[in-house]
Amino acid sequence: MISRESSAGWYRNRFVWVAVILLTVSVGAVALVNSAGSKAEPADVHAQVVTRMRTILEQADPGQHNHAHHGQQVTAEGEAKPPVICGVHVYGYEPADVTTLADVQTVYAFHLCGIAEPQRPWDVAVKLAGPLIMDLSTQPPGIQVVEATEDVIFVDRLRQMFPAKYLEPALKEAVGASEMAELRRRYDAAAGL
Repeated sequence: MISRESSAGWYRNRFVWVAVILLTVSVGAVALVNSAGSKAEPADVHAQVVTRMRTILEQADPGQHNHAHHGQQVTAEGEAKPPVICGVHVYGYEPADVTTLADVQTVYAFHLCGIAEPQRPWDVAVKLAGPLIMDLSTQPPGIQVVEATEDVIFVDRLRQMFPAKYLEPALKEAVGASEMAELRRRYDAAAGL
């Protein structure tokens, strides 16, 4: 027969072993979750394209994405040109199945930029806007703004330049509400408002 003291020791050891096993399983589960969570997530190529386009448009001379009917701001000799602040809405890019920004070659988008002259409110700022195609495969990137010509009306010109799958959004969509809010915030900061 087993004495009470030896059976109490057996139960105590059993609980210790159960606690050790549970602790080991818990540590293993935490390690598994952490290793799965630390895997590199696929890059958000769309967000990277938006950021890259903004940067390119804001650093480009406004004449590169200027429409024929907009006057370009002229500054006195030696005076710094006011910054250009842009918002973009990307309709799509080619090749469409890329997984890195470096592989994107052509972007189809809408741009809205304001020239942030000091203390000039957004509502009266010189603006540059419209659908565009950006060629990221060249240095510097190429910018083609869709605009009407003497012989071709705007919609026909858009149809000539944009692939069919991006045509419908280009006819209907401009800069979204969140992008517009961010554009206005950045513009006001640049204009000192």
